[in-house]
Amino acid sequence: MLIGGVLLVFFFLLIPLLAFNGYLLRVIGTTVQGESEPPAWDDWGGLIVDGIKFSIVGLVYSIVPMVVIFGIGGTLIGLGGAAGESGGGIIAGFGLMAFLLLIPVLFLIYYIVPAALANMAVEGSLGAAFDFSLLKNVVLTSDYFIAVLMPIVVGIITNIISNVLAVTVIGLVLVPFVSYYGQVAVFRMFGTAFANQTNKNAQQVTGPTTSV
Repeated sequence: MLIGGVLLVFFFLLIPLLAFNGYLLRVIGTTVQGESEPPAWDDWGGLIVDGIKFSIVGLVYSIVPMVVIFGIGGTLIGLGGAAGESGGGIIAGFGLMAFLLLIPVLFLIYYIVPAALANMAVEGSLGAAFDFSLLKNVVLTSDYFIAVLMPIVVGIITNIISNVLAVTVIGLVLVPFVSYYGQVAVFRMFGTAFANQTNKNAQQVTGPTTSV
């Protein structure tokens, strides 16, 4: 707890942020593998490398749809302005509607990325985060959908506690440590959701085991 909280105090610096993200990746990986306790804070070089992988996955999943939406929206608004009054308003309106797609897209990113991170953590390969044939069998299930909603509740509770603590100086010092616990809990939930669904998929492929 102490190390994670201290890293969050200095989250604005690159190395602590990468190390913390690397630890979260390790949390989700060990959870999928069935570990009941969070991993130890060791192999700092490995944590930083994992943090870089964590950031790359989040960036790739975020930047591609963002570029598409902003590209389409900006283009349509530009065309609408160039067209003037003769239909320009309608074209620009479609451009603004394109920007509204950001809301469902952000939720979609939040929904898919945990599964991508979990698969990468288990396989130990950056490419595993983009194994869409496996990921679709996980994310397109009602069980995974329900499981991923629970961390939202934990995140809301954590934010409420942090806001209450931030009223006092002593409480403000405790905020990073509360956030650390909340983040670890959320990523363990992500790992559990991924593990449960991949285990179900494996059983469906191999069939139930029978004792002789």
